[in-house]
Amino acid sequence: MIQSSQEDFNMRFDLTDDEWSLIEPHLPKGGRGPRRVDDRRVLNGIFYILRTGAPWRDLPERYGPRTTVYNRYTRWARRGIWKSIFDALSDQNEDSLFFIDSSIVKAHRAATGAKGGNWRRISVAHAEAAQVKFTPLSMRVADHVA
Repeated sequence: MIQSSQEDFNMRFDLTDDEWSLIEPHLPKGGRGPRRVDDRRVLNGIFYILRTGAPWRDLPERYGPRTTVYNRYTRWARRGIWKSIFDALSDQNEDSLFFIDSSIVKAHRAATGAKGGNWRRISVAHAEAAQVKFTPLSMRVADHVA
């Protein structure tokens, strides 16, 4: 079966089985309220938006309703879940911190605060999710030289 280039593009951003096996144990367990939809599909949708810089309304249908994906992203940011996942994964491998770089994040030109929308609430959620723990490379190099 031949896949279209659009399907290849979408699948390029999906978590591999190895990546999913590392992240899944750190996800919050089911709590009150309705049962959550497929976590892996929703996370793939979140990572698609973060990696492409596309607006939420352009989320491909294969990731489910965009409101579900957006709500999961913002709620987990408010609860500090993204930070705890990052901390747990970064503690597993010290060298993984060398590869964190914000220059890969694309922002739409309207992301600078154009009129309309709820950009303040969105930017707060992005700021909370974007906080990272790292050691500057210059400090690590100095440790090895000394």
